[in-house]
Amino acid sequence: MTSDEKIKVVGSNIQEKASLIWNVANSLYGAYKPHEYGLVILPMVVIKRFHDCLLPTLDKVSEVYRKVKHLEVKEGFLCQASGYSFYNTSGFTFEKLKSDPENIKANFEAYIRGFSENVIDILDKMNFFPQIEHMADSHLLYQVICDFTAVNADMYPEKISAVDMGYIFENLIQRFSESYNEEAGAHFTSRDVIYLMCDMLMINANFAKEDAAAKTIYDMAMGTSQMLTCMEERIRTLDTNAEILCFGQEINPFTFGIAKADMLIRGGNPENMRFGDTLSDDKFPTDTFDYCISNPPFGIDWKREATQVEAEHKLGDKGRFGPGLPAKSDGQMLFLLNGISKLKDHGRMAIIQNGSSLFTGDAGSGPSEIRRHIIEHDWLDAIVQLPNDSFYNTGIATYIWLITKDKPKEHLGYVQLIDASKCFEPRRKSIGNKRVDISEQCRNLIIKAYGEYRNKNYEEVLENGKSTIVCKSKILKNESFGYHKIVVESPKLDENGTVTMQKGKPIADTSKRDTENIPLDEDIEEYFKREVLPYRSDAWIDKSKTKIGYEIPFTRMFYEYKKLEPAADIEKRIREREKSLMQKLQKLFADDE
Repeated sequence: MTSDEKIKVVGSNIQEKASLIWNVANSLYGAYKPHEYGLVILPMVVIKRFHDCLLPTLDKVSEVYRKVKHLEVKEGFLCQASGYSFYNTSGFTFEKLKSDPENIKANFEAYIRGFSENVIDILDKMNFFPQIEHMADSHLLYQVICDFTAVNADMYPEKISAVDMGYIFENLIQRFSESYNEEAGAHFTSRDVIYLMCDMLMINANFAKEDAAAKTIYDMAMGTSQMLTCMEERIRTLDTNAEILCFGQEINPFTFGIAKADMLIRGGNPENMRFGDTLSDDKFPTDTFDYCISNPPFGIDWKREATQVEAEHKLGDKGRFGPGLPAKSDGQMLFLLNGISKLKDHGRMAIIQNGSSLFTGDAGSGPSEIRRHIIEHDWLDAIVQLPNDSFYNTGIATYIWLITKDKPKEHLGYVQLIDASKCFEPRRKSIGNKRVDISEQCRNLIIKAYGEYRNKNYEEVLENGKSTIVCKSKILKNESFGYHKIVVESPKLDENGTVTMQKGKPIADTSKRDTENIPLDEDIEEYFKREVLPYRSDAWIDKSKTKIGYEIPFTRMFYEYKKLEPAADIEKRIREREKSLMQKLQKLFADDE
């Protein structure tokens, strides 16, 4: 099955399964408000997923538990019996719970207490225990158990993979978010975009070396961990025996709980999934990773984290945020810096940013200094503009930044810009703001442009023959993104038109002060003589105020001049149009007579 077929099949299955699960909300109506449905549904899906994973080894775990329950250390025996790094010793199943409605609360609490501590921690983070009381008091608990016992609510791992289960969770989270007007879809990224990020990260990677060490992958805003799961999935297609370790941090307790549950079920180390605010409470302060893949929030302020972030900024090179701080209204560039700090010397990162990271901030400002830090260290390998409407929650222009700590020799000193805004297939049916897909054919064209790393326009006709996809590549020197911002002064004149002097030097007239941005690869004095002095012969540069700035004018780099239509042709068209309108008016009036 191709990736496109997988995305379509999975997408259909996800929608269907999530809709069936969300129908549990019908049982909650009255006792819960619509924006509270997720407080029950999301933890119950996690519990049912654990339940269905453990069902085949239920009897074996019960047998082992009878033998080892008196021991002080018994977790290892029970995990070995369950086949997972978690277990349940209660002996209950959802069918058994359903068969005893009179004792549903006591039995369900006993069932929950039978879980291993790592599962209890997840449910505690999701604040589920008060919901058990509320459902019992509202006489809802039995019905909810029945709803999740239905045949169409099965979540066996043989039927639903870890990746697919993650997308079901995220679809449910989207519904939960929309029910109280949170930023719908803020928690997840569509699989087609993730596949592109993964393939760009792993281009030319060799995972099949016998002596290859375990590859570590980190997501600083992991949501339900689907980027990590997809990255692992893509690596497995290259080498089924590759050893992969996933790490992530998440601030939302629901998505964190789901990510940790997913890690438990997949057999990874759940301790690698950590809860907390990445900006103010870094849970990986001394760790570095081979790969970083992330879609952090943008357009979200960082006022809450300001005290800790500003303190770390003052540490300079010893902190994550030494190069500079963005405006408090948008913290996405802080995540960019955090990701860079987490890369090994050969590490690579793919991170989503919106357009503001390209150009906001004047020379010397926090954003400009962050860009300067990245480009002057020669870490920025490529930036890809994605098609608009690629995400569920926004239709604005978005970009993938490819950061490489150890660039290939032929990339050194250069940055590749890829305009893939016209490289997409329209969706038959939109999902939120997502109206286009980066299909496998589109993705391959983008990867080809990145792999060839040269100035070239790439075009292909879609396999359906309906339209053409376009991908444009430009290679630019690092210096082409930098500039000197100079301050140009002019002398102050007295009422007689004489230059006002002080200590033998002319006094600057602040009302005539001006600035010029001069490309780094151009001589300042030559530029000044050519562009300023012919028009202001008495002007001078205040060199004490010269600053270096960096911006990435992506749109300007791909601007193509279109020759204007000759005026005579325009006039001819207008006259023909006027003549046609007059004829129609004359006919109209003639018909009225």
